[in-house]
This record gives sequence, structure tokens and C-alpha cells, in this order.
Amino acid sequence: MPRNLKLTIEYDGTDYAGWQRQPAPQRTIQQQLEDALERMTGAFACVRGAGRTDAGVHARGQVASFRTDSAIPLRGFQRGLTALLPRDIAVVEAAEVDDAFDARRAARGKHYAYRVWNRVMRSPLEARTSWHVHRPLDLEAMRAAAAQLLGEHDFSAFRASDCDRKNPVRTVRRLDVTSSRPHLVTLDIEATAFLKHMVRVIAGTLVEVGLGALPAAEVAAILAGGDRDRAGRTAPAHGLTLERVFYDTIA
Repeated sequence: MPRNLKLTIEYDGTDYAGWQRQPAPQRTIQQQLEDALERMTGAFACVRGAGRTDAGVHARGQVASFRTDSAIPLRGFQRGLTALLPRDIAVVEAAEVDDAFDARRAARGKHYAYRVWNRVMRSPLEARTSWHVHRPLDLEAMRAAAAQLLGEHDFSAFRASDCDRKNPVRTVRRLDVTSSRPHLVTLDIEATAFLKHMVRVIAGTLVEVGLGALPAAEVAAILAGGDRDRAGRTAPAHGLTLERVFYDTIA
């Protein structure tokens, strides 16, 4: 009888063209997982991801699901896949789930973190996972701007110009601006769902507020106006990490 398995995956997306499988020679996370699964089981399995992270975006808690006839134990899938995958991708957990579970359709929210390295000198150790902004940021101004984005809103001003979602309304449940250690500023954003580039546009806008290029008080008007041109730049992809995906019954 076919099994439905759920994987929690961590990856450094620097050298990949995003999550979704692309025509060769593009390397993607989905392609690497599907190829490794086929090597393990001898059969192709389509891996469904909870979110289609863009090229260069990372994940600490990406969730994927797939169906298999294989009797390999869960620990075998976790360790075997990690051994077959490149060093910048790892399966951190494997679980058997209800047949109806689908990693993408069952998701009820996601938590992303956007990291900014805020020091004059760049950091070689932070370079792959944070955006280097060399001028000082006003974190209190950024927090004041972030508070205006909480709740349910039309986020048309904070999405990519080619975003094809018909409904731009999303609910942001959390948007924190913190600095847990010197020079590293983290924007933690949790929402029911996200539009294309939504987190990166929010990050770019908040950084402009932090630099004094945009008054914090204007963010509410930008949100209400729905004009992408009034919001800030799209922050670089490499500062973004998918931290966690939320489900009703599966953490």
C-alpha cells in the first residue's frame, strides 16, 4: 500500500535556481530531492513543496511530501537521502502522514526571516545568508513602520510586478525587527500566505525606513494606495530564509 511521507528540509539556496524543478541544466532543490529518491527507491516520486522558494533563497524548515511504495524505514529515508544529496541540502526529519496530507495545500501559514548584516565591513561568514547594508539602521523607525503592516490588508504595493495571484489580500500575524547579536538585524514575518517577493519588498521598504530614505509614517499610505512604485526596493534573495511552515495538525 502506498505511503505518504513528509520531509522537513534545510538548505542553502545560494547555488540553486529555486525550489521548483526547471529544464536542464538548472539545478533546483526539488530536482535534487526527486533524483535522490529515485536512486534510493528505484522509482520516480513527485515531491510537493510547501513553498516555491526563489533562486538564492534558503530554508531551515521547508516541508515537502511524496508518495512511495517503498518499505524503507523513516530513519532510512532521512539518513539515506541526506547522504545522497549535496552538502548544502539535508533532510532533518521524516514522518509518515495521513494519505490526505499535501505539503502545499495543507499549509496554514509560513514564517520567513530576512537577515541584514549592518556594519561598514562585510562579513565573509554572513555573506551567503544576509544582505550587507553598510550604513547604520534606525531599528525603532523600522519597528514603527512594521507595525503598520500587521493584520489583513491588500498587499499589492508589496509584491512583484509580475505576480499572478488574483487575490492580493494577505494576513500578517507577526512582523518583528530584532538584533539578537551585534550587527545582525533580523526581520521575522509570519503570515497565512505570501505574494511573490512580498517578504523581500517589505524588507527593502523597512531598510529604506531604517536608512532615513522613507518616513515610517508613509508606510500605511503606501499599503493603502496599492502602488508598487511607492514601496521600497526588492531586497536581495540571499537574505531570505524560510524558517517554518505551519499546519493545523502537523507542526
